[in-house]
Amino acid sequence: MVTRRSMPQSDITGTGIMQIHDFTEQHPILDVDHVRQEFPILGRRLHDNRPLVYLDNAATTQTPQTVLDAMDDYYHRMNANIHRGIHSLAEEATQAFENARKHVQRFLNAADSREIVFTRGATESLNLVANVFVRSEMRPGDEVIVSEMEHHANIVPWQLLADTHGIVIRVIPVTEQGELDMAAYRALFSERTKLVAVTHVSNALGTINPVAELARIAHERGAAIVVDGAQAAPHQPVDVQALDVDFYAFSAHKVYGPTGIGALYGRLDWLEQLPPWQGGGEMIKRVSFDRGTTFADPPHKFEAGTPAIAEAIGFDRALQWVERYGLDVISDWEQHLLLNATEQLQTIDGLRIIGNAEHKAGVISFVVDGAHAQDIGLLIDQLGVAIRTGHHCAQPVLRRFGLEATCRASFALYNTPAEIDTFVSALRRVIDMVRG
Repeated sequence: MVTRRSMPQSDITGTGIMQIHDFTEQHPILDVDHVRQEFPILGRRLHDNRPLVYLDNAATTQTPQTVLDAMDDYYHRMNANIHRGIHSLAEEATQAFENARKHVQRFLNAADSREIVFTRGATESLNLVANVFVRSEMRPGDEVIVSEMEHHANIVPWQLLADTHGIVIRVIPVTEQGELDMAAYRALFSERTKLVAVTHVSNALGTINPVAELARIAHERGAAIVVDGAQAAPHQPVDVQALDVDFYAFSAHKVYGPTGIGALYGRLDWLEQLPPWQGGGEMIKRVSFDRGTTFADPPHKFEAGTPAIAEAIGFDRALQWVERYGLDVISDWEQHLLLNATEQLQTIDGLRIIGNAEHKAGVISFVVDGAHAQDIGLLIDQLGVAIRTGHHCAQPVLRRFGLEATCRASFALYNTPAEIDTFVSALRRVIDMVRG
C-alpha cells in the first residue's frame, strides 16, 4: 500500500520541499526528461505560448508514443474482427487481443486469464457487476454497502437497481480526515447484506482505502466485494489474490492507455455462476428459437459484440510501458510530487486541502476562501496549467465537507517539481486576481 511518507529531515530543504536529486539517488533508473519525451502532447504550448502543465491525471493520463504506434500498427497491418475468422488477419488480431487479456491478468495477478473481462471502462465494469449480481443473487430487501466517497459510477447503478429491484443501499460514512469510518462499516452488516462496493482510491480525496481489510470483513459476514480500482491500478501494485476481492475494475485511459476500454477482474467461480448482462454475438454457444440459447464460458459470456480491438492492443502496450518503469517507481515519484505540492499549497493564505488521510495517493483537492473553484480553473488554464474543477463525479463526499466543488491537481510519472512550482506560482496569481 502506498503511504504518504514523512521525509527525514536530511531530505528536506529549508522551504520544506524535497529536492529532485534525493529521489533520483534512490531511483537512478528514472529520467523524467526522457519520460516526458515519450509523450508528444507534453510539447504543446498554450495561451501566449505557455508550456502545458498537465495536472489532470486522475481524469485521464496522457498517452505515450509507443501506445499510439501499437494502435496505428493494428489498423495498418491486421485490421479484422476477432475470434470467428480463420483468415490470417483475423488470427493475428485475435492473438493480439488475447495477449492483452493475459497481460491484464498478470498486471492484477489474477489466477486465470478467464477472470479478465474487457469492458468500455471502470464505469461499465461496475454497471456489469451491479446488474448481473442483483439479478442473480439479490432479492427485494437485500442490501449493498457502498461508501460516502464513491464515484458516481459506484453509486448510481445501485440506485437504479434499488428503484427496479427493491434492494437497499447502506452507506459507510467518511471521517473528517477523509477516511472510511471502519467501526461504522462493521456495524452496517446484517443478515441481508450481500455485497460491498467500494473504491480503492478516492478520486476526490486521494484516500487509499484498506481494501484487504474491507474484503476480510465482508467475507466474514458472508458478503462479496467489488472494488473500483480506477484510481489505484495506475499508481500502485494491485494483487487481486492478496486483496482477496471478488471483483476489481479499472480503466485504460487512467493508466497511460486509450479511452473506451477497461477491464473487470471477476473471480472465476463468480463469472461462471453469474448470468450474462448483454446479448449478441460472441457471448453465445448456440442460439435457437425452439431449443433455447446457451452461453459461452467466461470471459466471453460478458463480451457481447465486437470489442474495442485496437484499444485492447493499446491497453496492452500501455501496461508494458508502466512495467518498464515499475509501479513502485511511479508510486514513489508521485508521492514525492504530492509532498512537494502539499508543502507549497499549505503556505497559501485561505487555501484548505480537502482530504488528509494517512494513506493518500497523488491527488490534492483544495478550496480557496473568496474564490470559486470554476473561476480558478478557467484563469489558471490561461497560464498554461490544466487542473480539474467541479464535483469530480463524487458529489456525496464533497457535500459531506459542505462543498459543491473543489480544485483538484493530480500527478503522473511525467510531472516534475518544476511544474509544481509553476502551478503554485500560477495559482497565487489567480487567487490575487479573483480576490482583487
